[in-house]
Amino acid sequence: MKINSFITLICIAISALLAYGLYSIFSAENKLVIAAGGFVCFLSTLIMALAVNMDSSRSTMNIRALSFSFFVLLLIGHIIFAYFKVSNPIYIICAGILLCIFLIVVYGIRKSGQ
Repeated sequence: MKINSFITLICIAISALLAYGLYSIFSAENKLVIAAGGFVCFLSTLIMALAVNMDSSRSTMNIRALSFSFFVLLLIGHIIFAYFKVSNPIYIICAGILLCIFLIVVYGIRKSGQ
């Protein structure tokens, strides 16, 4: 597994900008939690989608497709969370479960070595 450091920096910048966007559209008192959680979710999916290369090209393509799918899912989910002003526990549980599912599937793809 190789990580491209320049692309990783770009992923950090994109995630930070998206998190700031969530921070600015969310008007409740817990907007810092949504922005921080969004940054972590966006960063983990973007790094796996853009900056990581596996030993096998099949694994790389599968992980990239999965990462882009989860990135879009998490982005839409965070916009919905911001629009409907959900509480902290609901947000943390939903985003945490989605992120854990993503990481488990990525691990499974990497471990299978396709």
